[in-house]
Amino acid sequence: MKKIWYTYKHSSFLLKMSIGFLLGIAAGVAFGTQMEFVKPLGTILINLLNLIAIPVIFLTVVLAINQMDPKHLGRLGGRLLIYYGLTTAAAVLIGVALALWINPGDGLSLPDAQVEQPETPGFSDVLLNIVPDNLFEAFTSGKLMGILFLAVIIGLTMAKMRYSEKKELQESGATLHRLFSAANDLFFLLLQGILLYAPIGIFAIAASSFGNQGWQTFQSLLAFTGVFYLGVLLLWAFIYTSFLKASGRSIKEFFSNTKDAYFTAFFTSSSIASLPVAMESAKKAGISERTTQFSLPIGAVFNSDGGALRMGVSIVFAANVTGLDLSVMDFVTIVVIGTLLSIGTAGIPAAGLVTLAAVLTMFNLPLEIVALIAGVDVLIGMAGTASNVLGDIVGAAVVDRKEDQKAVSNS
Repeated sequence: MKKIWYTYKHSSFLLKMSIGFLLGIAAGVAFGTQMEFVKPLGTILINLLNLIAIPVIFLTVVLAINQMDPKHLGRLGGRLLIYYGLTTAAAVLIGVALALWINPGDGLSLPDAQVEQPETPGFSDVLLNIVPDNLFEAFTSGKLMGILFLAVIIGLTMAKMRYSEKKELQESGATLHRLFSAANDLFFLLLQGILLYAPIGIFAIAASSFGNQGWQTFQSLLAFTGVFYLGVLLLWAFIYTSFLKASGRSIKEFFSNTKDAYFTAFFTSSSIASLPVAMESAKKAGISERTTQFSLPIGAVFNSDGGALRMGVSIVFAANVTGLDLSVMDFVTIVVIGTLLSIGTAGIPAAGLVTLAAVLTMFNLPLEIVALIAGVDVLIGMAGTASNVLGDIVGAAVVDRKEDQKAVSNS
């Protein structure tokens, strides 16, 4: 028994995840809905990853801000926003262009299903969610925007204390820094234990999802899924590699060093849950710890290239199914609104369905489209989340290169 455990523990993480996923598909296809009983095992994995994801986001951002001067913070944040804007626009353009060319949805009919209409948040609601009125409620409710805001102001305050002219504040700041660093180490050690359970959870997720949906649903939506995956391929092959070339990094080595991150994101469909693995992969790829700790948590919340690509394909799909002729301005408006609605939900599994439902409601398109797309959501969510995570790491690599150049020029 000890030998089996030793072999399992020290086997390749990617190999274990792949075996669990493939066995899950086989079980789901073979036994169908009977595999529903293993679904709780998959839910446990997502819960465990989400359990440490929020503390990791908070702690890493606090520590990153705490180690930066305001000028560095402004430069890094500005470059990240420019990068996110460019890749998001590219993803939307790829999605819409491919969908208009291939026309997924032609010949399909709406399923007999009802989808609950989501509540669309107003501008004031979004703004109020950024600034929480209760420190503990922000964490218990999982409001990522509020948690990120708290991390920034606490990190800035700690930095001010550490570099204060008053010795008492310096000592207090140093103590807080050690406390946060120790807590951060604690959660990364917890992650190592959770990842030992991950292949079992992945098996359960695949078995229950594929068992419920069946091959017939996948075949009827093959064009939609194929367009999306083709878009992901183009996004990776042209957009991400172009940014990597511009940053002077070896593309082959980069993809090799970060494979654990985007495969974990693919299997779990959660960029938030994959964040700790992504941070380790970024360090392996040679990205500085300071840039990693600042860029990746922010990217997990704000950057959603996979979601933008999905939105572009989904809207064309919805228009084809309903026979609706949308104008260019309609597409622009839908994409902008969909991107704004996705802020803060990019790392949550199946969040794309909620966002899509909100956009369809605003344009009086039938919500049954969401139920139709839900048939392949497991496949779409996997590739979309992998793109989100890889895009975050590429962005970190780009701005880290700029920071290195800045440091050299100032030396």
